[in-house]
Amino acid sequence: MKKNPFLLLCALLTGSLSGHAQLQLRADNIDEIVAAMTLEEKATLVVGTNHHAAAASADMIGAHTDLVPGAAGATQAIARLGIPPSILTDGPAGVRISPKREGTDNTFYCTGFPVGTALACTWNQELVEEVGRAIGNEVLEYGCDVLLAPGMNIHRNPLCGRNFEYYSEDPVVTGKTAAAYIRGVQSQGVGCSVKHFAGNSQETWRTEVNEVIGQRALREIYLKGFEIAVKEAAPWTVMSSYNRLNGPFTQESKELLTTILRDEWGFDGIVMTDWTGMRNTAAQIQAGNDLMEPGYPAQTEDLIAKVQSGVLDVADLDRCVKRILQYLVKTPHFRRYAFSNRPDLKSHAAITRQSATEGMVLLKNERQTLPLSGQPKVSVFGITSYDFIAGGTGSGDVNKAYTIDLMTGLNEAGLEVNETLAGLYQSYKAYHEKEQQARPHRGWFWGKEKLDEMPLKRSIINRQAEESDLAIVTLGRQAGEGGDRKEADDFLLTETERQLLADVTAAFHIKGKRVVVILNTGGVIETASWSALPDAILCAWQPGQEGGYSVADVLTGKANPSGRLSMTWPVALSDLPSSNDFPNYRRGHRSWGAGEEFKDYTLHNEGIWIGYRHFASSGQPVAYPFGYGLSYTDFDYKKASVKKDKDGFTATITVTNTGKVAGNQVVQLYVAAPKGGLDKPARELKAYAKTRLLQPGESETLRMSVSAYELASYNEASQAWETAAGNYQVQFGVSSEDIRASASYQQQQAQSWPCHAVLAPDRELKAAFLR
Repeated sequence: MKKNPFLLLCALLTGSLSGHAQLQLRADNIDEIVAAMTLEEKATLVVGTNHHAAAASADMIGAHTDLVPGAAGATQAIARLGIPPSILTDGPAGVRISPKREGTDNTFYCTGFPVGTALACTWNQELVEEVGRAIGNEVLEYGCDVLLAPGMNIHRNPLCGRNFEYYSEDPVVTGKTAAAYIRGVQSQGVGCSVKHFAGNSQETWRTEVNEVIGQRALREIYLKGFEIAVKEAAPWTVMSSYNRLNGPFTQESKELLTTILRDEWGFDGIVMTDWTGMRNTAAQIQAGNDLMEPGYPAQTEDLIAKVQSGVLDVADLDRCVKRILQYLVKTPHFRRYAFSNRPDLKSHAAITRQSATEGMVLLKNERQTLPLSGQPKVSVFGITSYDFIAGGTGSGDVNKAYTIDLMTGLNEAGLEVNETLAGLYQSYKAYHEKEQQARPHRGWFWGKEKLDEMPLKRSIINRQAEESDLAIVTLGRQAGEGGDRKEADDFLLTETERQLLADVTAAFHIKGKRVVVILNTGGVIETASWSALPDAILCAWQPGQEGGYSVADVLTGKANPSGRLSMTWPVALSDLPSSNDFPNYRRGHRSWGAGEEFKDYTLHNEGIWIGYRHFASSGQPVAYPFGYGLSYTDFDYKKASVKKDKDGFTATITVTNTGKVAGNQVVQLYVAAPKGGLDKPARELKAYAKTRLLQPGESETLRMSVSAYELASYNEASQAWETAAGNYQVQFGVSSEDIRASASYQQQQAQSWPCHAVLAPDRELKAAFLR
């Protein structure tokens, strides 16, 4: 029988082949193992194996990412004590490993799932958990132990380059979505590393910038999602971010990593750094940062020297070592799991196709343009229709076997696509892809680079309007790790795109024919200046590898869109208070990104007034509000009620499908606090629920519970969460601006939950919100 080299390696690491009775790691002897370790072994265990620098030795086996080529990193093994390595792989839209390996013709592709923004817009925790299970299975079957996901940073501003990985402007949506994802992944016996903790809401100068955030905003907006995920899903690990937070690096902040994360929230896993070079290793350990990734020999040497010199107490090092061992005994490597390298990619493709459709948001649908009826002949415009973008760039990119473009999806759905126009775009695509390949590789840029839009003569467009029944125009956007977006030609349409859209709508409307716009983007773009032109707009996001099929399912009515926006779409960037100080757009200084003088801090003067909290309170108009989304059917809301329970209240409402086709509906539960005390938003989301697929005439009663603690706001003066006594208006909405029913809840007594007075800003902040 052929020996499995992985099992042989694990056996070697645990000493089972040595023939000697040695102390070996078990779940019940961790303290004994720590006591038996040398200082060198302890310092080695808390430093990862950088596969570019580490070397194997007889006792310390480095470079364990060779076990899974393309994995992001690993922990080091200590053979004499039976301490195995563990493998860390990038996420969150799927597993990121090398798809091909030397010495074999087998492939190791992973499923490209919808990006985080798309998953959050499903507002469906059960579906997100199902996606998590599928991703977790691929982590397991490809021999990895931890997925570096989910990304949980707040959409402070649409220009953040990694918003596609993140979920929402709202901490409740962020926390609940992340918790569901974590539960799904970890149900497979592998772990998650939630990231980036905390305040990493921009990519520009992310390794140096000091994010200056008030204590209330930090607690209510930027930390609350992490708190929900930690308490509801118990992730194995948390990843400390690159940036500074109110002075210190997050990786060196004991107030963040120990006082809040462990002492207040009860987190019992390990904290690992984001992939940083040498910093203050003693400060990282003292803060409660257990593992340094990717890991360099110099960090190990520095730790040894600092313990020997008395700068670092060995007890602090032991604490981190013990937590890493507690983590390791949960891993597949410790269990010697015989991974197959053959996850069920076919079934996972079906999951991504369905989950993508549920996250798509129908923004406009005049004259019931959608769903399409019959089998119209379609002219498909926009280069992204033929070069669909499945996901963003950087470590969040997935090495998938294929991406279904819109052309393929429409053909599979039985629609007749104009081949002449398609041929023009395909020739343009082939030419410019060769140009891209000839350019030097852009450092660690991973993923699909967006092609520039192809200009089209009006005569060509007019001919298409003669020949086809309908036009589809796809507008694509790409962004990713290492840089933030810009306003010009990104948040705003390019001149070529604007002209294309104007010409297509004019030509088709003259003929009495309709135009549908598909938005293939990971984040928000400006729509107010052009949304009146097309008859329908579908935001498909970056929907994963099955994207073309998923879009066709929605266009043809095979799937009824039930996605709702997890962020506000403003009329203009200048409408956002955060734009006062965000890279590439500061009022009066519209670029402090690349090429500008280095600016080492960002002031969050807007405080808690992020997204709908600002717009709902100020009354300022938006393009599309938080929670917005259309359906192919209609719903009625009745029997709204709120009943007090021992820890808060339970809200119920009955939703009925009053339309002609089956559909799902999201009910968003907002609360308006009583006046007085702290200044609070007009309403805040506290819970949400989604119906099952309701047939015409069918009803479902949804129940949502809210605790007194979840009603609380953070009072900086008392350093406590406080829920005021008084009457709370409980609002059942289909968006932050569309409330369909309401009830009231009386909080009889004020309640408070004291916290530690930590993470005070190191620079002055000035209130930016005006009612």
